[in-house]
Amino acid sequence: MKIAVLSPIIWRTPPRQYGPWEQVTSVLTEGLVQQGLDVTLFASGDSITKAELSAIRERPLGDDPGDFKVWECLHISSLMERAGDFDLIHNHFDFLPLTWSRVISTPMVTTIHGFSSPDIIPVYKKYDETTHYVSISNSDRHPSLTYIDTVYNGLDDTLFSFTPSPDEYLLSFGRIHPEKGTHLAIEIAAAAGRRLVICGLIQDEGYFREKVAPFIDDDKVVYKGNVGPEDRNNILGRATALLHPVLFNEPFGLSIAEAMMCGTPVIAFNRGSMPELIVEGKTGFLVNTTEEAVTAVGKAINIDRNDCREHSLARFSQGKMVSHYIEVYKRILAH
Repeated sequence: MKIAVLSPIIWRTPPRQYGPWEQVTSVLTEGLVQQGLDVTLFASGDSITKAELSAIRERPLGDDPGDFKVWECLHISSLMERAGDFDLIHNHFDFLPLTWSRVISTPMVTTIHGFSSPDIIPVYKKYDETTHYVSISNSDRHPSLTYIDTVYNGLDDTLFSFTPSPDEYLLSFGRIHPEKGTHLAIEIAAAAGRRLVICGLIQDEGYFREKVAPFIDDDKVVYKGNVGPEDRNNILGRATALLHPVLFNEPFGLSIAEAMMCGTPVIAFNRGSMPELIVEGKTGFLVNTTEEAVTAVGKAINIDRNDCREHSLARFSQGKMVSHYIEVYKRILAH
């Protein structure tokens, strides 16, 4: 089975720091190679992979900015012009590659990592009958689209070790943006009388300046920046709990699976994919208000951290994701 995997070129695959789509694409690609599949990864030239790497740009657009439309066009076309070399194309680069799907004979499966705007739905609808869609959670399925399956994102579990005895800080981990509720994490930690460590890419400078930065004192509230993989395991594992007061219907939450894989329970607002990721009372708590979150902080010490680890390994490991996708590939190629 010859598979072409199309990654975004915003960040390196795998990303040096932030880059969830590139991270999942990398974990999948390396897992497919381990299973003996013939894989070509289309990504930035500095990407790290055991697959064959094909690149039209050495550095990703997030590190070395250029005209997005031009480079996305060149990136996608570099694969599509070789479509006949592959048995199947796995698209992780959103909706634009779909526009090629009717002019090539190679079947394409697209993992929909989320909908950036309702405006892109017509593109997905147009190609609904001639291509295949995978959702990353059941909650993120659009009612007007047809899905071949839901495959949860997987982690390279060798990068996350179990921490049985955490420190006493709470953690906010992820991009810093109003919809991620960083300001609410600050509020929850303060009300609970706990120290808060914040890690993440500042995606909204105004929000950070007005709602987050004034509370950073390097004592009760600490900002460690946009940390990379080398620090992620340690920071996630040592937290008493991960606070995730998300204010939108998040399709998935990699930091949630990562925290649990380190043994850290998660306290999250009960919306989007959160009920699919967290086992209430066993690996964390699903709450509806900041007051409920404060109460949950007090109960987090009663969570068995081994349960968090085992749950994440069972549902969100690299092996689980890879085997599920191989099943999807076989179903597509059988038709």
